[in-house]
Amino acid sequence: MHILYDAHSLCDADGPPQICAEWFTAAYWRELHAIVGEAPGRGASIFIDATASGSASPNQQWTLRPYRRGGLIEHLSEDRYLWTGADQSRAFREFRLTARLHDQGLPVPQPVGACVWRQGIFYQAALMTVRIPGARALADLLANGSASDELLADVGRLIHRFHAAGLDHVDLNARNILVDAQSEPWLIDFDRCRLRAQGQWRQRNLDRLKRSIDKFAPQRANDYSKYLLQGYAAS
Repeated sequence: MHILYDAHSLCDADGPPQICAEWFTAAYWRELHAIVGEAPGRGASIFIDATASGSASPNQQWTLRPYRRGGLIEHLSEDRYLWTGADQSRAFREFRLTARLHDQGLPVPQPVGACVWRQGIFYQAALMTVRIPGARALADLLANGSASDELLADVGRLIHRFHAAGLDHVDLNARNILVDAQSEPWLIDFDRCRLRAQGQWRQRNLDRLKRSIDKFAPQRANDYSKYLLQGYAAS
């Protein structure tokens, strides 16, 4: 078992944070009655009252996301991956990328920790981040018609910021963009993403997001895409 964590996201008046592998399991938090919600999606992320850990700021919540496979391969193994070392695990790589983006001041969740359990030639993993207060998925706002034109322009500007930083978000969709209580957009879920030189991947990111908008807001998909691209081009 291997754990990577960010001491700056934890607090403990009596010494170093006592983070443990159990923190990365839903059963642990369920026993503490600390689960306050769950997000849709393959990973079945749960939201945690982090104060139950004794190492979080008051009223802080965390998001715990176990790694799950998608596509045809999930029928062979839902949550196991081939072991090639802790540093090459999806959890550690995503943790480090998220931390790097966060340190650059980009709007991403603050990472708390990542855990990898090795089982022979396979491993399982989970990632913990600080939950963005009051955030809702852009997908939900699109679906119920409450995504304003200005918000879509802000999303375009957001994506341009990440692209300027060299982030290739391989799963850029409306569920991985969150909008907080102040209507500010954030980007989440950097599994398999990477930093790279500028190239055609930027257009592939935008094309993927457009398909997602088409899915959640078919009646106004062209309008939404127009305002998003205007924000992107104006940045």
